[in-house]
Amino acid sequence: MTARPDGTMGWLLAQFARDVGAAHAIAVSADGLLVASSGRLPTEAGEQLAAIAAGTTSLAAGGAELLGGGRVVQTVVEMSVGLLFLMSIGDGACLAVLAPPDCDVGRIGYEMTRLVDRVGPVLNPGHRGDALREGS
Repeated sequence: MTARPDGTMGWLLAQFARDVGAAHAIAVSADGLLVASSGRLPTEAGEQLAAIAAGTTSLAAGGAELLGGGRVVQTVVEMSVGLLFLMSIGDGACLAVLAPPDCDVGRIGYEMTRLVDRVGPVLNPGHRGDALREGS
């Protein structure tokens, strides 16, 4: 999977979510704004999830720094009806994935890493305006 030249990040996130069996996947700017979504998440819920993801990612990074733990690779929030995976894209931006409780945790983590490695530069906060204008 690579970034398409027309910049349809929503399409990439939708394909990713289908491939790993996740309910939703979103890209979030460091300031908590929704950059792109897999599409099945209502806009208001996506914006709320983006704010939660940015805050949680920031808290995890701050905690790791305080404890001398180095860079946070991934944050996982386990809930009774699913899991929230968070992975930094860079400069505080992150990829957030909501998955069912019976998901393959290892596969989702691996595929998130691959997605961030391949399209992370396109998902950085500097491209936020472009992605929003495209309707992602």
